[in-house]
Amino acid sequence: MPAVAARGKGRRTMSQINMVPFIDVMLVLLIIFMVTATLIVPGQIELPGVGQAARQPERFIHIVIDAQGQIELRDSAAAGPAQAVTLEQLPARVLALQAAAPAAAQGAAAAADAAPTPAAAQGAAAAADAAPTPAAAPVLISADRSVRYEAVITAMDALQRAGVARIGLAVQEATP
Repeated sequence: MPAVAARGKGRRTMSQINMVPFIDVMLVLLIIFMVTATLIVPGQIELPGVGQAARQPERFIHIVIDAQGQIELRDSAAAGPAQAVTLEQLPARVLALQAAAPAAAQGAAAAADAAPTPAAAQGAAAAADAAPTPAAAPVLISADRSVRYEAVITAMDALQRAGVARIGLAVQEATP
């Protein structure tokens, strides 16, 4: 029943909202949310541990992304300075370096097994083609600590789209 106020001649209803029950409900909800928020465990990402391979590869292709985002390409087998490349050139250059290593290894093996007759040379060439090629040189990406994660992922994506296999990330062991 609405509250009635007697003023003057007639009776009229008071149209006011009582805020006390509203505030009580809001305080109870606030307390419930505060208590349950402390019980919620934030999502944790479990990163894989850094292990060591049983044996490091003899040859690998090293991609270095410096603090300014510049990309350099190095071949561990070749002595010389790093080659500055763009992101667009990177996949083609890496594939060329990976293709150069097995060809050089097969060429050296073919030269060592040189046959004196043309028929024997053709047989040796057919055997070399039938033999499995050595695995492509792995690609190792090193990025400066201040480089955006996006730059590293973009480089990895470009390499994977081009069909480059065995891509890895270089890490530094944490000191205790």
